[in-house]
Amino acid sequence: MELFTAIATRRAVKHYDADAVMPDADFRQLMAATLLSPTSYNIQHWRFVRVTDRTQRKQLQDAAWGQEQVSRASELIVLCADTQAWQDRPERYWADAPQAAQEMLVPMLKDFYRGREQVQRDEAMRSCGMAAQTLMLAAKALGYDSCPMIGFDADAVAERINLPEQHVIGMMIAVGKAAKPANGRGGQLTLDEVLMENRF
Repeated sequence: MELFTAIATRRAVKHYDADAVMPDADFRQLMAATLLSPTSYNIQHWRFVRVTDRTQRKQLQDAAWGQEQVSRASELIVLCADTQAWQDRPERYWADAPQAAQEMLVPMLKDFYRGREQVQRDEAMRSCGMAAQTLMLAAKALGYDSCPMIGFDADAVAERINLPEQHVIGMMIAVGKAAKPANGRGGQLTLDEVLMENRF
């Protein structure tokens, strides 16, 4: 599918064909595209929990106040991030870069994040957002629909997926074949309302 078509037609689909199965090749292609998403300093601190166990899916549906896409979609992915990835062997994020770049970027990365907990968390959430958009557009390009979700009890989901310390949950994304189309768009703000030039 052409990129601008995928952007225009991607919607948050709530109802899925529970019998549709995503072939492993499609899932691998979907995740390969997602891993190309940008991250600050190339930290790649997203962590993806693919939930395939049906009992666990039902438990997560309960934590999401009964939203059926959690259990009916072909795939359910919990997008998480390690807020401390910046200090976890950061040299590996630039292992393929020239030595001069490594010597400059690794200390710069440490200096930027050290002691700045809010920045660490904000960066984790930004990275989850960028990965989520890549994932959803890639899914659409492959012929699947998706639904980004923040409507859930984060503590309950964290417990169900055994979320490690110093990690955060950005969102869940359901991916599959729509059983019925999404509702029409609720209303887009005009460009004039949201675009400023140089300053507010």
